[in-house]
Amino acid sequence: MCGIVGFTNYKGEAVQHERLLNTMLTRIQHRGPDETGLYISPQCGMGNVRLSIVDLGSGQQPLCNQEGSLWIAYNGEVYNHPELRDELRKKGHRFRTNCDTEVVLHMYEEYGADCLQALNGQFAFAIWDERKKILFLARDRFGIRPLYYTQQGDELIFASEIKCLLSHPNVARSINYAALKESFVHWAPQSPNTFFEGIYELPPGHYLSFDQGSITKASYWQYSLGHQGFKGTVNEAAEELRSLLKSSISLRLRADVQVAAYLSGGLDSSVTTALVKEIDPSVLNTFSICFEDAQYDESAYQNKVASFLKTRHEHVTCTNEDIANWLPQAVYHAEAPILRTAPIPMMLLSGLVRRQGIKVVLTGEGADELLGGYNIFKETLIRHFWARQPQSVIRPLLLKKLYPYIPQLANASPMMLKLFFAYRLGETQSPVYSHLLRWKNGTQLTKLLHPSLLETLDGYNPVEKMAEQLEGEFQNYTALEKAQAIESRLFMSGYLLSSQGDRMAMANSVEGRYPFLDHRVAEFCASLPDNFKLKGLNEKYVLKQMMAQQLPEAVLKRSKQAYRAPIAQALLRNKVLIDEYLNPDSIRAAQLFNPQKVGALLIRISQSRDVAEQDNMALMAVLSTQILHDKYIADFKPSDEGSVLRGIVRNKEKVTY
Repeated sequence: MCGIVGFTNYKGEAVQHERLLNTMLTRIQHRGPDETGLYISPQCGMGNVRLSIVDLGSGQQPLCNQEGSLWIAYNGEVYNHPELRDELRKKGHRFRTNCDTEVVLHMYEEYGADCLQALNGQFAFAIWDERKKILFLARDRFGIRPLYYTQQGDELIFASEIKCLLSHPNVARSINYAALKESFVHWAPQSPNTFFEGIYELPPGHYLSFDQGSITKASYWQYSLGHQGFKGTVNEAAEELRSLLKSSISLRLRADVQVAAYLSGGLDSSVTTALVKEIDPSVLNTFSICFEDAQYDESAYQNKVASFLKTRHEHVTCTNEDIANWLPQAVYHAEAPILRTAPIPMMLLSGLVRRQGIKVVLTGEGADELLGGYNIFKETLIRHFWARQPQSVIRPLLLKKLYPYIPQLANASPMMLKLFFAYRLGETQSPVYSHLLRWKNGTQLTKLLHPSLLETLDGYNPVEKMAEQLEGEFQNYTALEKAQAIESRLFMSGYLLSSQGDRMAMANSVEGRYPFLDHRVAEFCASLPDNFKLKGLNEKYVLKQMMAQQLPEAVLKRSKQAYRAPIAQALLRNKVLIDEYLNPDSIRAAQLFNPQKVGALLIRISQSRDVAEQDNMALMAVLSTQILHDKYIADFKPSDEGSVLRGIVRNKEKVTY
């Protein structure tokens, strides 16, 4: 795992290229503390910071092909690189390292952009063609690894994290207000937007070519549904899923360093850990988060699974004080507004892993999206059921089963349930029906924005925009599949794999690997009938069948528990944090929010015995956005000469085989 930066057509001398690349790389030294390398030519500069996991001795980057005509800067892992290496050798390619980076470069040399179809992994890379003067960027299918870019005239600048781009003297620092509104409504900007004006992400499953100032962008893969072609029984599906998951995990255990696993106490991480033990019975290190607040703590289930599977288990306890203290750092790494405090414990967890000398962990992310695990999927089906008899007072009572951790809903009367859940109840043909209620709540947050921003954004409706984009594609999708597609493309990539995944792990130089997000597993799950995924209100049914009697019954029969962390009860105790970012002067100076409405929000929360979920989200939305403004707009220093790395310049390297 690594971090990459680069640019084309930067006007200046080679020494200026080197200084600029090093300055950009200082911003992401946490992504690769082991080595640094540079490639510099008159038309292109690329840099890499390396977290050494495969071929520790000879995998330095940037790396070139035999003729020195192609150069690669690479972040990630391609797990099937040994098989691809054998294929390439038969075609006459020669290798001087054992790393997957060189395999990716030779695959591109042999197949061009079509090589992406053969790569099984999580990656973001840049390849410079010195002869054709073309820059090629690519990102993995689900967007596990980040890649951002901006075009400034005939110059393209790219990096693993936005903070590197903002270190470039040609890149302005300003907020994309439409993306800010999208973040409040959808929890993440709509790809390719980011929080920053003029800076874009390369969307998951896409590649980009930059040739003489012109960008060409194309999709090479998309998680698609609407074709439930599997015809076997649920037991046959369970066996096929087991085979695919074991293959995926076997690939993701490939490393020249120790591999551990996260163990949350839920089904997905327990399945991953159990299959690791089945593949390799040796002692496995597992890690988990505990909370001092009992309503968020799952340590009883974590310990039960760890004991059952005989792992060497460690945990970190997250306190309310930790959440407040580490919030600014988590937002700095996330580079986007966050509406939950859940990323902060994940950052503390990766810190524990790194202190134990471990660089790689397997996690269970992706199972909920692929197999109908989230409550929003159940909510969607219940609302469809209710919409057939909208006057029923019995049908909406099913919704009380979904959110026992939200007191206002768990104890709600039928009238209250109707007031909350009946929003646009009859619009079942809408492509975004599943998310209308969640996005309505998010839209309420935008009312906190500064009056001038509300005027600027008047008429821009992110919900309508999303519905228009998905209308044609979703015609053959079931209600569950529509919800799955939205959740996987928008929330999973834009928030879960970023703010809770890559960013919080790499903040401590830890690589997360996701067996459920092997594209073979995803494509198989897409072929399954809905009732294999969500049987009644029993989520991930086929996965539970697959693991029958192979995990503790308490875990297998446990209802889905949303991963959550304290918000208001943690943040409001830290007066320094609130005073620094939410005092009226700071709010007025940033001109992002209405000071009177923010003040009223703080008073309402401070006087509430049970803070409403909407107010918790509002507090985080305002606070995280103010932190972003402070760290990236108001006080960000493009140059950081005091901590410049010294990279090994590789553009004149003589390649021998």
